[in-house]
Amino acid sequence: MPAVAARGRGRRTINEINMVPFIDVMLVLLIIFMVTAPLITPSLIDLPSVGKANRQPDQKFEVVIGKDEKLVLKAGDQSKSIGPAELAAAVLAAQAGKPAGSTAVVISADRNVKYETVVRVMDTLQRAGVQRVGLSVQLAR
Repeated sequence: MPAVAARGRGRRTINEINMVPFIDVMLVLLIIFMVTAPLITPSLIDLPSVGKANRQPDQKFEVVIGKDEKLVLKAGDQSKSIGPAELAAAVLAAQAGKPAGSTAVVISADRNVKYETVVRVMDTLQRAGVQRVGLSVQLAR
């Protein structure tokens, strides 16, 4: 029922919104947030840091994943197109005769390649026994 005000000879309705209850609720919410904000502890995430290896690898192999998800194995000046099935065998054959840990495999993928494909290649190499597998990144400028 609208509020009415008696003024002189007749009753007239007030056409204004009563802001007092709204302000009361907002002040109560402000107090609640001011009291609870210091009690909330920010969650800490332990992120890995990127550092330099103790010793650089003697030889580096690069697995390049193209836009069409085709694999190319680069060893020095040579590059060879391979399929996912023979990836592990090709890398292990290229590493044959080298001391363990002296060679590294770097995976370079196109920006538009699905992350699932990159992880699948990394998993294939690690299951085959390749010890040093890394990802190639582009530094932000």
